[in-house]
Amino acid sequence: MSVSPKFIAMLEDILAPLGSIGVRRMFSGAGVYCDGVMFGLVADDVLHLKTDTTTRAKFEAEGCGPFAYDVKGRTVATSYWRVPERLYDEPDELVGWSRIALGVAGKGRAKKSKADV
Repeated sequence: MSVSPKFIAMLEDILAPLGSIGVRRMFSGAGVYCDGVMFGLVADDVLHLKTDTTTRAKFEAEGCGPFAYDVKGRTVATSYWRVPERLYDEPDELVGWSRIALGVAGKGRAKKSKADV
């Protein structure tokens, strides 16, 4: 897995309407953040967005699946799902999908914060 500087720059440009976008390298991919909240994951120059039970169907309807990796002979699927390829040519729609993912990530972050109290 790798992430090219060109792909990162494209994402930062497209997603700028969401707020302060940051991309941080992690392992062999990168996390996509808005105002400190991770809502996306990039691997092999493919964007995956945070999903939950209410948003996953939208990705499934587009034929997309979760980011998955192998650990000790088993596959682990994450809650980050690949965005449809067509969204790279539809920046406004990509921002819309990303805004929803940011909301999902923010809800998860709020639940963790309450559990820490």
